[in-house]
Amino acid sequence: MPYVARNEVHAARIISGVGALFALIEGVYILMLILNADHANKFFVFIKGLAEPLALFFPGLFHTGSPNFDIILNYGLAAVFWLIVTGFIARVVAG
Repeated sequence: MPYVARNEVHAARIISGVGALFALIEGVYILMLILNADHANKFFVFIKGLAEPLALFFPGLFHTGSPNFDIILNYGLAAVFWLIVTGFIARVVAG
């Protein structure tokens, strides 16, 4: 039985790690947008290609009147969403 429990803990860590990776991608994208990264840069295009689908329905959810704050709020909520959801799933898997 201890072997099964250990596998569940490993699975939970992987799930949490995936959530942290998704949140990191969103965070990098936020920084790149706020710091006015070159939109033609290949790294920017790569991160954008990852971040926008991961943001789900959050972009455009709130309009505060400040473009930078909108970016932080909307994509930041997506990052927090992934941390919460994967954390919950990890706890369920770990038992």
